[in-house]
Amino acid sequence: MAKSSSLLFHLTLLLTLLTSHSLPTNPKPKQRFTKIYAFGDSFTDTGNTHSTTGPYSFGYVSSPPYGTTFFHRSTNRYSDGRLVIDFLANTLSLPFLPPYLSRNSDFSHGANFAVAGSTAIEYEFYAKHNISIDIVPVSIMTELGWFDKFLKEKGGAPDMEKTLFWVGEIGANDYAYSVMSSTLLPDQMRGLAVNNVNNFLEGLLKRGAKYMIVEGLPLTGCLPLALSLTPSSDRDALNCSLKVNKQSSAHNSLLLSRVQALRKAYPHSVISYADYSAAHRVVMQNPKRYGFTEPYKTCCGSGGGELNFDLFATCGSPAVSKACPDPARYVNWDGVHLTEGMYRVVSDLFFRHGYMRPSLQVLLGKTKADEGK
Repeated sequence: MAKSSSLLFHLTLLLTLLTSHSLPTNPKPKQRFTKIYAFGDSFTDTGNTHSTTGPYSFGYVSSPPYGTTFFHRSTNRYSDGRLVIDFLANTLSLPFLPPYLSRNSDFSHGANFAVAGSTAIEYEFYAKHNISIDIVPVSIMTELGWFDKFLKEKGGAPDMEKTLFWVGEIGANDYAYSVMSSTLLPDQMRGLAVNNVNNFLEGLLKRGAKYMIVEGLPLTGCLPLALSLTPSSDRDALNCSLKVNKQSSAHNSLLLSRVQALRKAYPHSVISYADYSAAHRVVMQNPKRYGFTEPYKTCCGSGGGELNFDLFATCGSPAVSKACPDPARYVNWDGVHLTEGMYRVVSDLFFRHGYMRPSLQVLLGKTKADEGK
């Protein structure tokens, strides 16, 4: 009996050793992207701007109730919580991007160069036209210069096959600033703004960028600021400013044409266009479907009424120390920027529901290039 038991033991051990070496292993899948570099304005800025450096009318971003929903404190994001860029980082299993100007941060997974109030057109252009009040002296090309400086400090370019570039919406501030001048025409501003964005994108491509997501403008005519400054006769089917939304639409059409041209010029790079206006529009057409009961009213604002917005008493100021009790029901956070709830919905539409072409799955290499590239 002892010999039989010993023989059975050795046979079992031998079978175990053989099968352990012959069975295929399932290694953890490699991450496609290990770094993100982000650019843009306040819709993407994760902390480069503070109350003392931001646009004057929205100069309280370092104060509560900014950040109360997710971080439970201000992180200098212009929202109650996370932005689209934060949801992208979550989707890619990467940490939130540290702001470039926070120089002691861990930049091993990328950096965020976006600045609230930044423009597509250089600051010098506005100064030349005597428009410098409340304008942040940072443009998208300034951010490109910071990126170059950053890479030099880090010893060179990253592995571009594992790096994703996020170019958040840029240009809304240019159109807002141009209102202060009677000599700057909309067509002129659009041409200059999109040309500069195109030059910026090509600058990244020339530096070796392989994977890039470019956001268009949202429906800026649906923001409380625009609605408060335009007459009630200027309304479209969404009850938003017809004039302002047409301006954003024209910008996006021209930007998309430039993106398509860059795709042809740089066929080995994947340039995805995130259609912000389309995502914004589908929510405004049926806000309750996405959980919103207040599509126009400002959550963190003052003045009451349909908009609850006063440009001279904005979120975080001494006059506005509290926000609405349930920001998730609101599309608009402070009159210009959106709530975390809205950013979450927009992110889902971008990354999972076809409002980004080519899709995120294409960038991740999980599917072949889809229609609309």
